Amino acid sequence: MHNIETINKLLKDELAATETYQQALNKLKEHVSLGEAEHLMPIYEDHKVAVASLQTQSRNLGGTPDMDSGTWGAWAKLVLGGATILGNKIVLQALHEGEKSGADDYDEVLKDTELAADLRSLIETKLLPAQQAHIRILDRLLLDAA
Repeated sequence: MHNIETINKLLKDELAATETYQQALNKLKEHVSLGEAEHLMPIYEDHKVAVASLQTQSRNLGGTPDMDSGTWGAWAKLVLGGATILGNKIVLQALHEGEKSGADDYDEVLKDTELAADLRSLIETKLLPAQQAHIRILDRLLLDAA
């Protein structure tokens, strides 16, 4: 049960990320910022893959995967909604903070000595490295936006 709760917490984060990136992509495309959108689309796709992977992990352990991003998703939408009014750099900063928060969550989960081996492997080999790559991409985009 412990691992299922952990998966669902991470799943909510990833669902929030997919919703947030979808909103960011829509806003950036509205403002003809196709350069940023082009760089953000693979990150969005990575988060969709993470959702599917975590849902599979939950089912494999006999759980029912969460399908809703919950309060984190609502908060992310609110922050991003306000950020889009202020400009693309603020949108990128909001996404960057979300990615750093997600990486911190993965790091925290990896400290759990009772974490299922297959979940640990998924996080260490796929999810956390992807999150770290997203941070590097957003770092570059933020430098270009400065």
